[in-house]
Amino acid sequence: MPAMLVIATTAVPDHLRGALSRWTTEVVPGIFVGAVSARVRDQLWDAVTEVVGDGAAVLVHPAPTEQGYAIRTAGTRRRVPMDFDGLTLMRMTAAPRRPTLAKELQSPG
Repeated sequence: MPAMLVIATTAVPDHLRGALSRWTTEVVPGIFVGAVSARVRDQLWDAVTEVVGDGAAVLVHPAPTEQGYAIRTAGTRRRVPMDFDGLTLMRMTAAPRRPTLAKELQSPG
């Protein structure tokens, strides 16, 4: 039985966006919405995780949980889903550090 899903993508290859648009509708750039079977959803997610590369993706779909949905992520994300006593909450990770200008000036070169 088809169920609604939402896939949000950031900086993924164009061919992935094309593959997703065969089964879903791209309602705004990078946001795909559709109603597909669990099998198709899992196959789409497998395709996403294989080619996401340096980009990022999030899948939200119905699930038999207290919240009524599940969250899956792929790629580099600052928000990571964490299970807290049966509830999925998003944990923020630290932003990648960039070398300071002072360190760049001190490096031999």
